[in-house]
Amino acid sequence: VQLVESGGGLVQPGGSLRLSCAASGFTLDYYVIGWFRQAPGKEREFVGAISRNGDFTGFSDSVKGRFSISRDNAKNTVYLQMNTLKPEETAVYYCAADLRWRWNSDTAARANKYDYWGQGTQVTVSS
Repeated sequence: VQLVESGGGLVQPGGSLRLSCAASGFTLDYYVIGWFRQAPGKEREFVGAISRNGDFTGFSDSVKGRFSISRDNAKNTVYLQMNTLKPEETAVYYCAADLRWRWNSDTAARANKYDYWGQGTQVTVSS
């Protein structure tokens, strides 16, 4: 069971990036997927999450309206589209998955509710 994030890199303020979270060893269809980020010296924070079938998404207030999440279960991949990026959003971005619970926006924001984590991908927002 493995999650692999990709798509990180260096982007200018105001720019966009799309991160991918690909699963191997299991099918993502039955998992709630969350995205979190962690900047140096700071705690890991919730970014957004998507329900099993993609009907529901939830985001932190800081990214609402700029970020979106989608899933392509046929490709076993979930995407985090990030627009209008800010320098303070420089961080390692992680995806996480859990099978045990159905969609609940409060639960989805809690990192300790996810069983599986990827290794992270670095996003640097700088001019």
